[in-house]
Amino acid sequence: MENEDRFFSESKEKLEAYLHNRVTLIKLQAVEKTTRLAGAFFTIIVLGLIATFILLFLSLTIATWLSTLFGNLYLGYGIVALLYIILAVVIVVLRKKVIEKKVTNFLVNVLLEKSKEDENKV
Repeated sequence: MENEDRFFSESKEKLEAYLHNRVTLIKLQAVEKTTRLAGAFFTIIVLGLIATFILLFLSLTIATWLSTLFGNLYLGYGIVALLYIILAVVIVVLRKKVIEKKVTNFLVNVLLEKSKEDENKV
């Protein structure tokens, strides 16, 4: 009878330790995925900001060049504005097919990406 009691108490302790370790592992995996996602978003935001400045100055340069080419300040800047309007319409039209699909795939890849430790286990 003592052996059975000891067996069940040891089994209970091992089960509790396993569950505690499993919960800790899940928490650590969630933190890892969250930090990966935050890092990816930070990179995207920084690159987006840099791209915005490049696009701004490039647009001003092209608009000024077109203004001197046509001899009319409003026409040069108007042509650049028209190009942005066309670009906005194209983005709105292709939003569901291309943009949302790519963003979804990116997020899934970041969240489901295996860590180096997981790859070494396989």
